Amino acid sequence: MHRPLSSPASLIAVIAASAVLALSACSALPAAPASEPTLSGDPQVPLAQLNFLDDPASWQGASTAILGDASITGERPTQSLPASVTSRDLAGDVTVTVTSTDRILPMDVSGSIAATVFGLGFGDSVVGRDVSTTFDEAVDLPVVTSSGHTVNSEAILALRPSVVITDGTIGPIDVVLQLRDAGIPIVFVNTDPSIDGVGELARQVSQALGAPVAGEALAVELVAGIEAKVAEIGGLVASTTPLRMLFLYLRGSSGIYYLFGENSGADVLVKSLGGVDVAAEIGLEELRPMTDEAIVAANPDLILLMTGGLESVGGVDGLLQDKPAIALTTAGQNRRFVDMADGELLSFGPRTADVLDALARAIYAPGQ
Repeated sequence: MHRPLSSPASLIAVIAASAVLALSACSALPAAPASEPTLSGDPQVPLAQLNFLDDPASWQGASTAILGDASITGERPTQSLPASVTSRDLAGDVTVTVTSTDRILPMDVSGSIAATVFGLGFGDSVVGRDVSTTFDEAVDLPVVTSSGHTVNSEAILALRPSVVITDGTIGPIDVVLQLRDAGIPIVFVNTDPSIDGVGELARQVSQALGAPVAGEALAVELVAGIEAKVAEIGGLVASTTPLRMLFLYLRGSSGIYYLFGENSGADVLVKSLGGVDVAAEIGLEELRPMTDEAIVAANPDLILLMTGGLESVGGVDGLLQDKPAIALTTAGQNRRFVDMADGELLSFGPRTADVLDALARAIYAPGQ
């Protein structure tokens, strides 16, 4: 059943509109010199040809993971319309009939739905985007969200969409449902930040677009690609001591510092990268406000962040200055932070295997 107010992605939207209590200072900063994060290397060079660190935990310095090709393409498949599809509404499943896919509007908090629509080959029919949809083909589309992830109903109506596909992580939900009352078919899908969830999302979106055969083919292809990438990374780091990793969500301008635990999507990334999810070790689930005690108890070797979040606190120096508790951790002492673009890091969709590849380069072969 669709549960928009309890999914990890929707919690991101919730905390983006709230503030967290400030943490007290507890230690001096490490003496490491200020420096910009090192960019990950040429993605055209296979992972197996890189010189992975013998001891990743001892590396000092920040890194930025970069997707070599942020584009998403797909060949438009054969359709069968009208399509009767199950919409996973909050109040229960509802049957929605889609008669046209000429003007598609996908929207969710992570950009995963839009990426899936493009991956299925329907990119030419997409008429707008949410703020998290940032890949090359979509970046020039009009944005229909304001104030972060809030729906702008007037902007949506002006685009005259023939179908809206969402997961409830952008709202308010009542406003989205009002669009249905205005005659727009609204299809809610379930999103699960996991490897299998990538395939299931492809199936659900393709059904809404009247192309279930293409969705099944894409689902099989994406899951196989992700599993192959996870196996490749695992083989390359098998001889090293697993890195203790933690995902930190930041919005310094709003005073927001959250730790991502189990069932948040970040745990899937950490495990797929051969790391130890230290948030799970200390019993954190989904999203929790960061406290001095929690970050010190977790003591990660490496901290994953969104690039925009890191920039919002003034980079590594600003983060350590603002939150000295982080400086007490091994990651803080070694300035071991890996950031990636906000619209990429937690977007589970057609680019997931490439995201893992880019993160592996930044974590295990920085600068190569």
